Amino acid sequence: MTDEPEKSPSLDRLDRAILRVLSVNGRISVAELARRIGRSKTPTQARLQRLEKSQIIRGYRAILDPIGIGAAHVAFVEVRLSDTREAALRDFNAAARDVPEIEECHLIAGGFDYLLKVRTPGISSYRRVLAESISSLPYVASTSTYVAMEAVKELGP
Repeated sequence: MTDEPEKSPSLDRLDRAILRVLSVNGRISVAELARRIGRSKTPTQARLQRLEKSQIIRGYRAILDPIGIGAAHVAFVEVRLSDTREAALRDFNAAARDVPEIEECHLIAGGFDYLLKVRTPGISSYRRVLAESISSLPYVASTSTYVAMEAVKELGP
């Protein structure tokens, strides 16, 4: 296994235009997508299928309103591990994926090991998740929490 990412197919101006449109509206029809990029439907569909097959487009999903689903509280959590060997990282990663309140989990190069984005209904539920789930993840030595007061920009462009 190498540290280098697999080489992705080269993306030209039209591929990038398709990706820009889809990043804003993933439910757009192929006909409308073709119109917006100035091409016909058939070649646009072929490009779209190539982008999906190559995993440049990994999928489509609904973007949910956090307040509407009762998850308006956002906390960022720095996690320091007691062991950072590969087996420990694998164990932590697998366990973190199973905590539904952890929206994002990133391995960090810096003064701590992981940065988590955690969504809960409020501070008391966050406190429970921190105590019962996050602090119980494998190899967690310490955590530091930063509560977000406002989301200025989320989810891309």
